[in-house]
Amino acid sequence: MAVLENIRKRTTVLILIIGLALFAFVISGVFTSSNFGGEKVGSSVAVINGEDVSIDDFRQEVETASRRVGPTASSMQVVNQVWENTIRKNVLGAQFEDLGIGIEQDQIVDFLRTTGYAQNPEFQNQDGQFDPNIFKQTVADWKVNNPAQYDAWLQTENEIIQLAKEQTYFNMVKAGIGATLKEGELDYKLANEKMDIKYVRVPYSSIPDSTITVTKSEIADYVNDHKEEYKQDPARDLQYVYFEEKPSEADENEIKDAISKLLDDTVEYNSQTDRNDTIRGFRNAKDVSAFLDRNSDTKFDTIFKAKKNLPASVADTLMSLGVGQIYGPYKDGGSYKLSKMIARKSNGSVKASHILMQYAGATRANPDVTRTKEEAEAKAKELLIEAKKSGVVFSELARDNSDGPSAPQGGDLGYFQRGVMVPEFNDFAFNNNVGTIGLVETDFGFHVIKVDDKEDVVQIATISREIVASEKTINTLFTKATKFEMETTEDESAFSAMAKKEEFVVRPVNKIKALDENLPGLTNQRNIVQWAFNGDTEVGDVKRFNINNGYAVVQLTGSYAEGVMSSEDASVLVLPIIRKERKAAKIISANKGKDMSTIASDNSVSISNASALTVKSPTIPGAGSEPVVVGTAYGMANGATSGLIEGNTGVFKIELVNKTEAPKLDNYSVYANQLKTSAASRVNTSVYTALKDAAKIEDKRATFY
Repeated sequence: MAVLENIRKRTTVLILIIGLALFAFVISGVFTSSNFGGEKVGSSVAVINGEDVSIDDFRQEVETASRRVGPTASSMQVVNQVWENTIRKNVLGAQFEDLGIGIEQDQIVDFLRTTGYAQNPEFQNQDGQFDPNIFKQTVADWKVNNPAQYDAWLQTENEIIQLAKEQTYFNMVKAGIGATLKEGELDYKLANEKMDIKYVRVPYSSIPDSTITVTKSEIADYVNDHKEEYKQDPARDLQYVYFEEKPSEADENEIKDAISKLLDDTVEYNSQTDRNDTIRGFRNAKDVSAFLDRNSDTKFDTIFKAKKNLPASVADTLMSLGVGQIYGPYKDGGSYKLSKMIARKSNGSVKASHILMQYAGATRANPDVTRTKEEAEAKAKELLIEAKKSGVVFSELARDNSDGPSAPQGGDLGYFQRGVMVPEFNDFAFNNNVGTIGLVETDFGFHVIKVDDKEDVVQIATISREIVASEKTINTLFTKATKFEMETTEDESAFSAMAKKEEFVVRPVNKIKALDENLPGLTNQRNIVQWAFNGDTEVGDVKRFNINNGYAVVQLTGSYAEGVMSSEDASVLVLPIIRKERKAAKIISANKGKDMSTIASDNSVSISNASALTVKSPTIPGAGSEPVVVGTAYGMANGATSGLIEGNTGVFKIELVNKTEAPKLDNYSVYANQLKTSAASRVNTSVYTALKDAAKIEDKRATFY
């Protein structure tokens, strides 16, 4: 912040440095004014440092952002993203205005060179380099011939200008950051001066929590003395019962019975012919594809499949079927199914590995391959002999010698069916036994092939019926949810009791914020959150909501206003702190004036040693991170003993056995530069965060979203 203050004091000098650049550059109408402080219309979605942010402008940006991200983000995620961008623009925009930061043509072009825009082929010359003249001409051409593209480009104008200004601003701040040689020397010493200590520790856990009494008024006093640490945003507590729309056992049985009836032939009366017709069932159907079209949720899959591609729970059973045999009905996922074996190909899938020897001119040969066809064949024959030797691992040979893309996988090509590989390769793989190794020539080169495995593939026709809730089940669910809502609305205190009586599960949700959208167990339920924060909704109110796959009956159980947490709400955080303070005081009082041996004896603990401690790594073996203890040791003389120290995990008394000075260096510029680089790397985030924290922001998003 001191750096920022210095920048503000030198505004005049900075304005001269950046050449009085107080305007944005316009390229053929491409870059327009940043329009900070322009006229706003409609209601405001925020007030940032006294400036209204128009809801109309905000909604337009949300719309644009939604089109960019597509369906991958929820509506509130997009709103929050635009919100953060809006705050950033306004907070940093005020700094740009104070410092007179503007962007000229050369700065814009230089900035574009360093971004992804420079990679757009439409902005590049024939050498693939970003060309400012081509860039200008392209945008001008969009304006005349591709209005949609031009409009899309215009939407990024302010973003580009904003990014360029941010880069300028943060670079100016970084220019004011430095580190002296003395700071570098201190940093070096803190990291390299080693301390050996003896210590005794009386852990806080040695005093039971039950022996420390903390009153509500003491918690309230603590919160009052630390108000900044216990601020809270408006929040709500809910509880809900979820009535999930799912099939009943009767629904499942009905679907199972319906699919079972498709198995055998049925007789139906035909009024047009005045006679009974026999309708072929799945068992005897001649046209399986047509039968599935009429009776199944899924089409006939004609692809032959290996066992691993079948449903795991029934794969063994399906593979054991003979042609024409049927298995089912069986449950797979959310459906009941009947499966019929249509055809089987014995050894219809082969797993093979190969070593490819390419030669110059072969199909898809790597340009780096210079060997002749004759040389490739000779090398392949050598590898064939080697591959057939006892003890040779084919995968290692392939990994070290193959020119094919499968080399990193040891030449493994996985499983494949007939017709996938080129004819010569295909014939060798399918016409030879597992374990056979041989040489084959194709247009790609010479292949040393090993047949690794073979498996049957099958063609199976499956009737599938999704298990869904019936209309009767849905109506019953609606009645249950409505009845529960009505009974608990009439008597708000009966929510938990009624749920328990009906054996409904009550799910609590605590401390939801005004802009939350996900509730545990219900995912995206923005409408419930909006209801909870509605000014007319009071604690105890109950409401039923239609949600995906059912209903949620929700009760508002708690309301928290913006401000400082109540002592009840803060107790879970404050109680451990006060207990720790009381325990520390108790331990210090009981051990004051005692030497280390007496403390160890009186408290049934031992004296321990810790070696090579540094201020920058203040972890004491057996005790954990103790920066205050290690820092105390750093300031002590060899042989000195400390008083009682209140640490993180207990009360310590230490003796500095030895402090090893770090070897002196001729120059500490390396460490000074490391400090400078580290500080500069944090500028972008730290400076913006400081400005944002200092800004007065009134958030009204919950009113509109």
